[in-house]
Amino acid sequence: MTYTKHIRLIAALGLISIAQLCSSSLASAQLTDIGKLSSGGKLKPVQANMDIRKYVLNLDVDIANKFIKGNTTVNLQLKNVADTILLDFIQHYTIESIKVDGKAVLFDHKEEKIFIKANGGDGVKPFSTSNQFTAGNHSVFIVYGGNPPEAIRPPWLGGFTWSKDRSGNDWVSINIQKEGGRMYFPCKDHPSDEPNEGVEMNITVPTGLSVAGPGLLQKTVTKKNKSTFSWKTNYTISNYCVLFNIGKYRVFKDSYTTINNHVVPIEYYILEEDSAQAKRVIEAKKRDSKILEKYFGEYPWFKEKIGIAAVPNSGMEHQTMITFDNKFIFTKVGGQDYSANLFHEYAHEWWANKVTNRDWAHMWIQEGIGTYAEALAMYELGGQEEYNKIIAAHKRGIRYRKSLVGGEELSEDETYAGNDIYTKGSFFMHSLRYVLGDEVFLKTLKQLATDEAYTYDNTVTTTDVEQLFSKAAGYTLKPFFDFHLRTTQLMEVSVKETGYQQYQIKPLNYFMDLPFDITLNGRATRMILGKDGISVKSNTVPMVDAAGYYLKKVVIQ
Repeated sequence: MTYTKHIRLIAALGLISIAQLCSSSLASAQLTDIGKLSSGGKLKPVQANMDIRKYVLNLDVDIANKFIKGNTTVNLQLKNVADTILLDFIQHYTIESIKVDGKAVLFDHKEEKIFIKANGGDGVKPFSTSNQFTAGNHSVFIVYGGNPPEAIRPPWLGGFTWSKDRSGNDWVSINIQKEGGRMYFPCKDHPSDEPNEGVEMNITVPTGLSVAGPGLLQKTVTKKNKSTFSWKTNYTISNYCVLFNIGKYRVFKDSYTTINNHVVPIEYYILEEDSAQAKRVIEAKKRDSKILEKYFGEYPWFKEKIGIAAVPNSGMEHQTMITFDNKFIFTKVGGQDYSANLFHEYAHEWWANKVTNRDWAHMWIQEGIGTYAEALAMYELGGQEEYNKIIAAHKRGIRYRKSLVGGEELSEDETYAGNDIYTKGSFFMHSLRYVLGDEVFLKTLKQLATDEAYTYDNTVTTTDVEQLFSKAAGYTLKPFFDFHLRTTQLMEVSVKETGYQQYQIKPLNYFMDLPFDITLNGRATRMILGKDGISVKSNTVPMVDAAGYYLKKVVIQ
């Protein structure tokens, strides 16, 4: 999601009582207060014991009644025996039944979770003679239905958006980044665990509408007045990317040849009424692909597609089917069409979808580097001047209200407060580039985006990034990372006159050797400034980092 559009909404949904089917009896429950829902956070031990292998969703979407019904299969692996399988699922739905490995089980649906029991009871036989789920593979089959939460301010405060296009056709979108996949399907809703074997989605809608989904479309089956679209991924995928969009789409197709000569389909699910804009967007997408591949390596999902879907709200980074709706407003950079929204969400195919944070505490990696990618695009399209302009804009956007890394195992709300994960995250990469130099920095950044240790099935933390760049630098960068990412401070540097045309330049609140451009007698020279400072001679007051590579404050004494 782009930082300029990330707006926190204070308003919350009211609480409404519904009936919930739990095990073999009905129980009273309250609808989830979506305004307070935030994915991620500290994993419960019972969930840490589970490794999600695959999700299979079979859902019928009743647009007229804003209702979904069907089932989800969760294939998982237990590391150790357990008496409970714990899944995340909000209270908006009635669960009709749950089976584990084909056997009916007892469950409780409460507190936005499903507690699936192995010990039997209420007429349900125990799952096993030991009243425990064995270690190893299990298949959980959940039948449910209900009215999904409606999005208040999509995509930032998510849910389902039930709308109409300009021609009056139904147009449905889903946004669940903040709240997580539990908004409409049972899952382990934590960024650390993506389904290793991917996702299958079979979504049924009224005939005449289309479903845009992740991965590859396997088939479309039409019976009477309904059509079912079957989508399947070949890769791991984040929970908040497991979704679909519905509309009176026209699909424009093209292809892109990657830097490794893989031919990837391009599919643009655009509203029929906007068909004239399709070619313009696709051409921009091809150009953006070349820029992103130059810096971050081959397009990550070359076995599937490059997808775009039109939605009635701002864009999001949904894997292989990013969403886009900026009313086709482009700016000109270097004489070429450019959309910051389109480019940023596309950059997330690398920084979010391929390189994924282990938990929300490290969200600056996805959003900060994704935002820095915009600066690299400006350089490619408009040269150094355009690069400098956007970096300056990111610097002006920093608010210093909260450190970028404020702990571990945080929720989305705890991380996303403010825009600094975007703006300061981007400027941090700009500073790091100066410290290391272009050759080391750009090579290492590409390594982070391409090395299997940090991509696809594997997730990353700030420490992983710090250690990778430290290894490339040949010395530890931990103090640099800690100061800029784990505090809200500005670097303070004093310039003190010590004699005639004599000055001492010394750091005041950080203590590691860093390069600085020091301007003496009108000429900038790169010098190493350590904890003890340096003495210089100049007929004018020295200027420290005049070009602004660092977030700093210079104190003249």
